[in-house]
Amino acid sequence: MEKRRGFIKRLFRFLFSRTFIVSLSLIMQLSGFVIIIWRFSTSFFYFHLFFVVLSLTVVFYILNDNRINPAYKLAWIIPILLAPIFGGFFYLTIGKTSTNRRFHNKLMFIDRRTRQELHQDKLVMDSLEQKSHDAARQAAYLQKYAHFPTCRNTTAQYLSPGESFFDCLKRELEQAKHYIFLEFFIIEGGRMWGDILEILRRKASEGVDVRLIYDDVGCLHTLPYKYDQTMRRMGIKCSIFNPFRPVLSSSLNNRDHRKIVVIDGHTAFTGGVNLADEYINQYEKHGHWKDAGILLKGDAVWNFTIMFLTMWNFLNTTEDNYQKYLPHVHHSGSFDEDGYITPYCDSPIDGEPVGEQVYLNAISRARKSICIETPYLIMDNATLTALRLAAKSGVDVRIITPGIPDKWYVHTMTRAHYSQLLECGVRIYEYTPGFIHSKVVLVDDVFGVVGTINLDYRSLYLHFECAVWMYKTQAVLDAKRDFVETMALCREITMEDCRAVKWPVRFIRMAMRVFAPLM
Repeated sequence: MEKRRGFIKRLFRFLFSRTFIVSLSLIMQLSGFVIIIWRFSTSFFYFHLFFVVLSLTVVFYILNDNRINPAYKLAWIIPILLAPIFGGFFYLTIGKTSTNRRFHNKLMFIDRRTRQELHQDKLVMDSLEQKSHDAARQAAYLQKYAHFPTCRNTTAQYLSPGESFFDCLKRELEQAKHYIFLEFFIIEGGRMWGDILEILRRKASEGVDVRLIYDDVGCLHTLPYKYDQTMRRMGIKCSIFNPFRPVLSSSLNNRDHRKIVVIDGHTAFTGGVNLADEYINQYEKHGHWKDAGILLKGDAVWNFTIMFLTMWNFLNTTEDNYQKYLPHVHHSGSFDEDGYITPYCDSPIDGEPVGEQVYLNAISRARKSICIETPYLIMDNATLTALRLAAKSGVDVRIITPGIPDKWYVHTMTRAHYSQLLECGVRIYEYTPGFIHSKVVLVDDVFGVVGTINLDYRSLYLHFECAVWMYKTQAVLDAKRDFVETMALCREITMEDCRAVKWPVRFIRMAMRVFAPLM
């Protein structure tokens, strides 16, 4: 009887939840459009002809738009041609990689302010050029196309797993005296968020300027509706990125997947860790959860401060005096130095896939080794070709993926790439204890990227993301050491494993690879 009551209670809670209501609204809209278009198409020849011509026009547009990734083109062209009555309409409604014009024009504010506030120190670039031409070229790309400068006078600390990130974050938050900025994709009630929220509430009562941004879709299942009002009652300023409305629109694709913490302008965090208990293994969701992050102290924190403030001012239609938040305003003396560091972000509005290009830039310059930790291995042809060519050229390429997936269909697509990589000499390992959520790329033990950017289409083309590019830092060496230790807990995948896969599974993998960009 108790179990039945519990089930009924959970069912009612789900049926009246925001998630169910919004999802039902979208399904009803989608069904309504299908029925209307189908009915009119079968009754009126010219109506049918109009939608067929629309679909063909959309196909020509997709083929000739150089901003669209070829794999994304193929993934849409096939269903459009298979269902020309509906295909073109649905692409225009929900399939475009770019935001709608109004949203795009508002977001351009972020790009303009970023360019105004960030400037490259020429002495830093001259010094980097003397040390490594390859490193200088990678840094030059980030400065020119992402507008983020490379810095010295900064230290980087590699933090893995999520428990280390959590403990370090709490210690640094306790030291805050002036302001705390947080921006996260997922926040969920539990021990992790509870401990952090207690610090934030206390700091806000002490007069510290505490601001929080969270993504509405990321927190759709995890936070109550209008949670921002709850935060404001605690003295915490709060904004929601791209609120999820029950209207079919391509803007639903663009999410804020960044994880950023800035403390007093001189301390910053980023990485794969969200503010939820599975990230610190407080409970077992997909086996042991392995994640990674970075702590920065010094001049490079300014890049993260600008990322947050431009997003904050965009969401609130406000203006801050950015100079009040420079790293040295609340830090006397000089910062320690540890190599060259470039925090950067990637935006879906500028037409430049910065996240992917940084990965390709590093991979193409590898001479000895490439080490990758990623939860998803859903690559386009450019990345796949770069990794295969590196392995064929004698570079030791190793990739760690999850042993226990969070989404079965994503893991199926990840495994679909194994055989192509293995046959070229790439070595692939699945993390036996559980789920890998780290986004880490290491090259030749001197270059490193740690951040929020997954090797999948949504992360590389549709989301707002961020990461830290590093050259010759202690954090790169620590990340490599952690990679080797993690590899010892993995099962290496062989060609025999791939050949043993039954043909129905192979067929499913091939089919899912075609439509991977849409998932």
